[in-house]
Amino acid sequence: MTLTTNHLLTLLQDILHEQSSELQADVSEYQQIKRLVKTMMANNSISNETLLQLLPEIYNYGRLGENAQNMEELIHSNKDNIEQWLHAIDETTLQ
Repeated sequence: MTLTTNHLLTLLQDILHEQSSELQADVSEYQQIKRLVKTMMANNSISNETLLQLLPEIYNYGRLGENAQNMEELIHSNKDNIEQWLHAIDETTLQ
């Protein structure tokens, strides 16, 4: 089964929302964030310009999370960014 862009965005949204609300994550979640973003970028499947511009930033967040010594601090320091990303994802999935 092939996942659609909306499926990928929903999964990304779920991961980011959970991290933001619980202030915790594990390495596999950051790896999943990277894979999701990489797939969407490779497929050129995002039509929302705002989100398209944010994808490299989200990918970098996933990369940083893979190597973070303190994941809670990484999430906390990116809280505003995560909220912005979630808003952009919401706008994209509603279209």
